[in-house]
Amino acid sequence: MIEIERKFLVLTEAFKTEAFKQYSIVQGYLSSAPERTVRVRMKGEKGFLTIKGKGNDSGMSRLEWEKEITVSDAKQLLSICEKGVIEKMRYEVKKGNHVFEVDVFCGENEGLVLAEIELNSESESFEKPNWLGKEVTNDEKYYNAYLSNNPYKNWKK
Repeated sequence: MIEIERKFLVLTEAFKTEAFKQYSIVQGYLSSAPERTVRVRMKGEKGFLTIKGKGNDSGMSRLEWEKEITVSDAKQLLSICEKGVIEKMRYEVKKGNHVFEVDVFCGENEGLVLAEIELNSESESFEKPNWLGKEVTNDEKYYNAYLSNNPYKNWKK
């Protein structure tokens, strides 16, 4: 399946009052190579294994394969992941016909807040909430795989 996604910085915490769902995410990488990332994720009380290919030139589209796995398998795989586990709280916010996933990072990436929206095509229009900031879709430093090796706390502000 091809994932088409746009990513934005978030300006305020106003999204929290608009969220219809929230849950914690802990994820690690078995491979963080840009050509193919292999991710293990605990999302709430479920486990997932995800493989993502390299993004296209716009950074919006890339192959994504994901399967649900048992919680015990996810925990076992997390124990052998590369260093740099990602921890975040995800808020889901409906705006028009779309759902924004807003990630408030914790731990080594505390202070970073990103919003993502999945689309059916790269040219699809969507309603932008007033808390949505600068687009960072094609900036690899905002990819979770990059953040696992280069945490936000180490960036020069």
